[in-house]
Amino acid sequence: MNEKILFVDDDPNVLEAYQRKLQRVLAVDTAQSGQEALQCIATRGPYAVVIADMHMPLMNGIEFLSRVKEMAPDTVRMMLTGNADIRTAIEAVNEGNIFRFLTKPCPPEVIGKALADAIGQYRLITAEKDLLEDTLNGAVEILVEILSLTDPDGFGHAMQLRNMARMTMRFLNMPKSWDIDLAALLHNLGNVLLSRDQRAQDARLELSAGEARKIQERAPELAYELLCHIPRLEPVARIIRYQQKNFDGSGFPEDNVSGADIPIGARILRVLVDLSDLEARGFSKRSALARMQNCSHWYDPRVLDAAIALFLPRESAPRIQTASAEEARLSGLQVGDVLVSGIRTKDNRLLVKEGEVVTASLLAHVRAFAKMAGIQEPVKIKRPSV
Repeated sequence: MNEKILFVDDDPNVLEAYQRKLQRVLAVDTAQSGQEALQCIATRGPYAVVIADMHMPLMNGIEFLSRVKEMAPDTVRMMLTGNADIRTAIEAVNEGNIFRFLTKPCPPEVIGKALADAIGQYRLITAEKDLLEDTLNGAVEILVEILSLTDPDGFGHAMQLRNMARMTMRFLNMPKSWDIDLAALLHNLGNVLLSRDQRAQDARLELSAGEARKIQERAPELAYELLCHIPRLEPVARIIRYQQKNFDGSGFPEDNVSGADIPIGARILRVLVDLSDLEARGFSKRSALARMQNCSHWYDPRVLDAAIALFLPRESAPRIQTASAEEARLSGLQVGDVLVSGIRTKDNRLLVKEGEVVTASLLAHVRAFAKMAGIQEPVKIKRPSV
């Protein structure tokens, strides 16, 4: 067995006895207090099983195992006590979600059997988690590949949007968030899900502006309905669903959600997507942001202020000198290269816009696309000198 066990008891003789009996078959660590044990979990974990005494100074077993549940939810928790009253057992189960409740003195064969069961439970938990992670990663990779193949222009824009979202999160002192990252990449998924025939039919109907807007509003809902059925993608689905929601509560979807109740990722996308759309219509960043300020009730003020601070051109800012342009094949692209010209597909569709800095994830996506559909080579880049 490779899993580690942590015994917690304020009696060093008890700990020495457990370690002596079990260390031949198990990797056993010990701690004489709840605080010491929490430090072990933080620095030496993960542990498959934590088994703690009930009566310890400063932090009893129930309090300690409740903290373990928060710090290491996959760890299986067990309790040993010399006071086997029903109230203690109930509190231990309810507060610490313990797997076994054992009483002292506990014969070696009993504690050995309980530990074997606990390790088996830990393996079930981690196997299910690994399977879920693999399934999730596979589903995400498929979705991203579908977008890159069916809408290379949109995928290049999504990569740029994700980078802008990361800059905004850093400006707002937010921790890195995988769900906002993924929502930025998949924000246009609903438009891809609308069939080509449906879009063509909508175009032939010569719809009014209001009718066309209603059709466009369907796109985030379609993406939401797909993503919310994929385990652990519910936060991403909700961000995408609310990306067109105005800060004052108006807009789509039509519900009572407004202000800070709108997911922060959706509030960030609301600003960045509108800024990008206005630029695509020919507005400069300065004029686009000015128009957005005139509709400030649509946007989270903090996010809009961050976009102004980050993306408003500053004429007085010094220009960064870079190396002269050179040509490179895909196999020669490196992380940190700056694209002088965009990366285009064989049929001349834009995959990645010029000005993008090559990142590890961007390089992986471009190489995957090149294997399936091909890109135009060589690519013009600037490679900053080291």
